[in-house]
Amino acid sequence: MLRRVPVVLAAATVLLQIGYPLVTGEVRDRLTVVTVAVFFLASTSHALVHRGARWTALFVLITTGFGLLAEAVGTATGVPFGQYDYADSLGPKLLSVPVVIPLAWAMFAYPCLLVGQRLARTAVGAAAVGGAALASWDLFLDPQMVSAGHWRFTDVQASLPGAPGIPLSNYLGWLLVAVVMLGVLQLLGRRSADDRVPAALFLWTYASSVLANAAFFGRPVVALVGGIGMGLVAVPYALSLRRG
Repeated sequence: MLRRVPVVLAAATVLLQIGYPLVTGEVRDRLTVVTVAVFFLASTSHALVHRGARWTALFVLITTGFGLLAEAVGTATGVPFGQYDYADSLGPKLLSVPVVIPLAWAMFAYPCLLVGQRLARTAVGAAAVGGAALASWDLFLDPQMVSAGHWRFTDVQASLPGAPGIPLSNYLGWLLVAVVMLGVLQLLGRRSADDRVPAALFLWTYASSVLANAAFFGRPVVALVGGIGMGLVAVPYALSLRRG
């Protein structure tokens, strides 16, 4: 029975994300927060069922702790992402960071951890690949959230095509934080399990982000840049899963 919980939560995550382009205003803001919470529960419930309570507790502590620390330092100093601040649209804050933000780091760090461990044999390689997977997600995330008004950067001197309001330093900061986070997560060890749920969530996030930016959000350049960037990990991962 418990093994069905991650499946149900993953399906709910997909349905909530499908609804995102169909709503606007405060409804979309609330949907954003709910979607992150449900995705977080999908990831952590899968970890709990397949990797145990101690592993899951340490995973949540590491990912939310790293996420909160990086964001708190970032909003206070501009390091490592660039100068930015959060609006009030994502709910309660801790250290000037919406509480939902560390949950977002954790929710996607879980499938990225497993992606890295599948594609790389060593801990260093898994940290690099998993970190790249997590950081590449931001090629889609920041354009979407900045456009929605959830946060803004104040000193943008150089940016990627299609995302003029986001500095290059943001993506470099993401890569740094993600690789360090995924490196620490390697200390939890590798455990063989049925990882179809996090695999599906990772590949769904990739495919749906490309589609949404190309067809719904009017950001074809973001779809292209993100499709290539995240595809450098997502495509080899999909091929690896297909080979079994």
